[in-house]
Amino acid sequence: MKTHKNARDILPDRLLREVQEYISGESLYIPKAQEKKPWGEMSGARSYYKQRNAEIRKKYAEGSKIADLCEEYNLSCDTIRKIIYAEDVP
Repeated sequence: MKTHKNARDILPDRLLREVQEYISGESLYIPKAQEKKPWGEMSGARSYYKQRNAEIRKKYAEGSKIADLCEEYNLSCDTIRKIIYAEDVP
């Protein structure tokens, strides 16, 4: 259960006055101080697309045509080309 704390009990007077310049008498949410995870890390989307793109590159290297890959993966030809020719692939 989340509890609310009075800023007067926690913040130094100078900081409290500064915050009151922006918001006074209202609730304020202060998020945890942690690094934001990169897009798709929590949902697994990042690993899904990484694996899919590797599969597309492999199939292309084995002789699949771009048009066939577009149809198979339901992606535009431009997107398939970007995946195949991406330089940042490990």
